Amino acid sequence: MPKNSKNVKREIDDDEVTESVKDLLSNEDSCEDSFKKSSLMVGDVKQNKERDVEEGSEEDDEEEEEERPAWSSKLQYILAQVGFSVGLGNVWRFPYLCQKNGGGAYLVPYLILLLVIGIPLFFLELAVGQRIRRGSIGVWNYISPRLGGIGFASCLVCFFVALYYNVIISWSLFYFSQSFQQPLPWHECPLVKNKTNTYVEPECEKSSATTYYWYRVALDISDSISESGGLNWRMTLCLLAAWTMVCLAMMKGIQSSGKVMYFSSLFPYVVLICFLARAFLLKGSVDGIIHMFTPKLEIMLEPKVWREAATQVFFALGLGFGGVIAFSSYNKRDNNCHFDAVLVSFINFFTSVLATLVVFAVLGFKANIMNAKCVEMNTKKITDFIGKEINPSLIPHHINFSNVSPEDYQQMTNIIRGVMENDYPRLGLDNCDIKEELNKAVQGTGLAFIAFTEAMTHFPASPFWSVMFFLMLVNLGLGSMFGTIQGILTPIVDTFKVRKEYLTVGCCVLAFCIGLLFVQRSGNYFVAMFDDYSATLPLLIVVLLENIAVAWVYGTDKFFEDLKDMLGFTPYRYYYYMWKFITPVLLLGLLIASLIQLGLSPPSYSAWNQHLAQEQSLSYPPWGLAVCISLVVTAILPVPVVFILRCLNIIDENAGGLSTVSYKKGRIIKDTACRTREEDEDDASLLNTKTPSEAPSPMPANYRKQSGPASGADVTLNGSCSTGYIMPNITDIPDMPESDL
Repeated sequence: MPKNSKNVKREIDDDEVTESVKDLLSNEDSCEDSFKKSSLMVGDVKQNKERDVEEGSEEDDEEEEEERPAWSSKLQYILAQVGFSVGLGNVWRFPYLCQKNGGGAYLVPYLILLLVIGIPLFFLELAVGQRIRRGSIGVWNYISPRLGGIGFASCLVCFFVALYYNVIISWSLFYFSQSFQQPLPWHECPLVKNKTNTYVEPECEKSSATTYYWYRVALDISDSISESGGLNWRMTLCLLAAWTMVCLAMMKGIQSSGKVMYFSSLFPYVVLICFLARAFLLKGSVDGIIHMFTPKLEIMLEPKVWREAATQVFFALGLGFGGVIAFSSYNKRDNNCHFDAVLVSFINFFTSVLATLVVFAVLGFKANIMNAKCVEMNTKKITDFIGKEINPSLIPHHINFSNVSPEDYQQMTNIIRGVMENDYPRLGLDNCDIKEELNKAVQGTGLAFIAFTEAMTHFPASPFWSVMFFLMLVNLGLGSMFGTIQGILTPIVDTFKVRKEYLTVGCCVLAFCIGLLFVQRSGNYFVAMFDDYSATLPLLIVVLLENIAVAWVYGTDKFFEDLKDMLGFTPYRYYYYMWKFITPVLLLGLLIASLIQLGLSPPSYSAWNQHLAQEQSLSYPPWGLAVCISLVVTAILPVPVVFILRCLNIIDENAGGLSTVSYKKGRIIKDTACRTREEDEDDASLLNTKTPSEAPSPMPANYRKQSGPASGADVTLNGSCSTGYIMPNITDIPDMPESDL
C-alpha cells in the first residue's frame, strides 16, 4: 500500500478518535441530572499521581464514614468511655492510696497530675482515634510506620491484662452466687467435729471468718506459687461464665456492647449512692470519713506520693491500652473530643472520690465494731486483774463494767499506765484506739473480699447488700473488660480484615484456656504477678512513645491543624506545650522512677501461710523471675522488631506489609506482586479519572488508572503490593450515573 494511503488512514483514525471523545463529552453534557461534568486532562506524571492520591483519600474518607460502624448516640459513647476508665481500681486502689498518702491532702497532687498528664494524653488518644478512624495498629502505622509496633504492643498488653482481669470478675461472680443465703457463709468461723468434741477451725480462729473464707474456701490457696495444687473447679466454672458474658457482649462489636453499657456503666453509681446513704446511718461511719479528709500536709512533700499519684492517674484513664482509641474511632469526625476528654476525666475523678467516701464510711463502721470488741475483751481482763494486779481504787467510780464505752476504757488504761508504768506491759492490755484500726491500710482483693465483706456481715439485711456489692464489682469489671477486648479486636479487624464474630470467639476461647493458670490453687499468685509486671512498665513505654510519635514525629503543628479541621476550632495552646515538652518529660521521669523502684524492691509476692494463718512475703523462684522478665520483654518486643523491619525495608512502609481487602462497589482483587516503575510511568499517559482507593487503611494510597477493560483479578496496583480495585471500562457501559459504576 502506498505511503500516502497509510497517512490518509491514520488521519481518518485520528478523526474517529476525536469524534468518539466529542460524543462522550456531548453525552455527559446532555445528561446533567445523572452525570457531573468531567474534563479529561493529561498532565505531568508527578502532578497526576499527587492529584490521584488526594482525590482518592477524600473518597476513601467518605466511604469509610459510611462503612465503619458508629455509636447509636453520644450518650452510648460517653458511657462506654466511662465504663472503660472507671474500673475496680477506683473502688479498691484509690481509697488505699488516699489513706496511705495523707488523706484529703492526696487529692491535691492527684488533681494537679490529672491536669498535666491525664487530660492531655487522654485528649491525644481520643483525637488520633477519631481523626484516623482505626484501631491502635492502624493509627500508629499512619502516624509513623516505623513506630507501628506501638499498636501491636498495646494489643499484647490488653491481652495480658484481660487474662487476669476476668479472673477477678470470676471471683466476684463466685461471691455473688454465695450471697443468696442468710446468714452469709463468711459470717462466722466453721466448726470442726470429731469423735470426742467440737471446736472452731484453728486457721479461722487465728485470722478471721472472712479471711478464712477467702483463702481457704473461695481460693483454696496453696502455700506457694510452686505448688499448683490442681484446678479449683468452682472458680473454673465462674471463669467460664465470665468469658461467656464478655464473648456474647462483644460478638457484634459496638452494636452489642454499646447496649450493655447502659446497665454496666450506670448500675455501679446506683449501688455506690445506696451504700453511701446506708453507711451514713451506721454508727462510726462519720469517724471513717473524718479520718479520710484529715490532711497530712507533710506527706505531700515526699516524692513517692507524687509518683503513686501519677501512676494512678495514668492507669485510671486506661491510657495506652488501645481501648480509648478503639472506642473513639467509631465517632463522627466532627465530634468534640476535647469536651469528651475533660468530661470523662472528671467523671472518673469524682467516681474515685465517691467510692472513697463509701469505703471509708463502711470501714469506719467496721472499725467501730472491732474497737467495741477490743474494749469488751480487754475490760474482762481488767476485771480479772482487779484486787490482784490492779488496785480497785484506780478504777473511776462512774465506770459501769457491764457497759464500758471506748472513752471510759481509754480513761482507765491511761490511769493504770500512769501508776503501773513498769508493770503495765505485763498486763497485755490493748490500746483499742479507733484511729489505729482505721490506719490499717487494705487494698485490692484484701479490701473487696475481706474487709468490705466483713463489714457487710454487720449490716441489717446483709445478703441484700452483699448481692448489690458484688454485682457492682462484676459490672465495673465488665465495663473495663469491654474496652480492653475492644483494644484487641478493633486493630486486628481493621488491619487483617477478619470476621469480628470469629475473632471474638477465638480470642475468648484462647484467653479462657490460658486463664486456667489463674484458677489453680496457686492462681492468686499468678494474678499478682501479671498485675505487677505485665502492664505497668510496658504501658509507660507505650504512652511515652505515643506522645513522642504525635508531638515530634508527626508534628504538633500539623496535629493542631488536623484538630482545627476536625473540631472546627483550635484547641488551647496549653495542649501544645504539654504534648511537646511537659508531658514527655514527666512520663520519662515516671518511667525512670518506676525502674528505680523495681530495682530497689526485688520481685516478691505475698503467700498465705496455712499454719500461721497470715500472709508472708516470699521471693519468686528462678522460673518465676524468668516469667516476670518475659512478661515485660514480650509486651515491648513489637516496638523494636517493627522498627528494625521498617528500617531494613523488610516491610514496605507504604503498603504496611499487610494484605487488606477493600469492601467497595466493583470487583475486589488482591495483588501478589509489586508493579515496576516502568508500569507506573506508563500510567501517566492514561486518562486521569477519580477511582476509589485500593485499601481501607488511612495511609496515603496509590490508585490504579485504567485505560482498558480489566483482564482479570490478578491485576496489580500502582507501585505497591496491596489489594486493588478494578473499575469497569466506561466505554463498555451504556450511559448511566457515576454512582452505578
